Amino acid sequence: MKIFYDIGASFMFFTRLPFWRIFRVPTDSFRRTVNYWPLTGWLTGGILILTYWGCSHFLPLPAALLLAILSRVLLTGALHEDGLADFFDGFGGGTSRQKTLEIMKDSHIGTYGVIGLIFYFGLLYTLLSALPHPFVYAVIAAGDPWCKFIASQVINFLPYARKEEESKNKTVYNRMKAGNILFALGTGILPGILFLPAPYWAAAAAPMAIFLLLVLLMKKKIAGYTGDCCGALFLLCELSFYTAITILQINN
Repeated sequence: MKIFYDIGASFMFFTRLPFWRIFRVPTDSFRRTVNYWPLTGWLTGGILILTYWGCSHFLPLPAALLLAILSRVLLTGALHEDGLADFFDGFGGGTSRQKTLEIMKDSHIGTYGVIGLIFYFGLLYTLLSALPHPFVYAVIAAGDPWCKFIASQVINFLPYARKEEESKNKTVYNRMKAGNILFALGTGILPGILFLPAPYWAAAAAPMAIFLLLVLLMKKKIAGYTGDCCGALFLLCELSFYTAITILQINN
């Protein structure tokens, strides 16, 4: 029964849908939400795909894609985008570990955060719009869960950088056990990666490389991770996946 509470907590935390109206979960379940982060990618990626597909029937594809991207932002309450902006602000402007953490905790967005979001959304839109229309659905279905799995592994590589009472949601994630990692891996690969043609599977390595580089940066700058780091990791890993897919598509 615990796994259902944990999955429910994950959907409550990573989306803004009112799952809390359906059932309540123990507070301790929120410590394990990252274990099921890739599973929430089935929903967030699915909404993006459905919105794009639906809007493409009566709008130009560029407008349909913009609305699809917006639908995921609204679905998650801009949770990951907020983390990305804080990450850019902290790591761009922080001159010490303490200063970096202070900047990341500040609710105000700075220059680095604004510029980072502009480039992120610009690249996301450009890369997805460059892919053939039917093919892009499979790419999104693969990219969202897979990159959430990759990003989720930060809790197994680094300690939490703050004290638990200093965290934004007052919760520190538990490190994954072997069974949790296997479940997250399975939900990260299925169904998306297997839907891609075999020549594009190599793109799955790009998020791994970005993840390792960012983890090394986090270890050097703040000796750990924060919730903002998790959001930034996901979006930057996803961006690298779409970049690799686009490169492979151009050269095939």
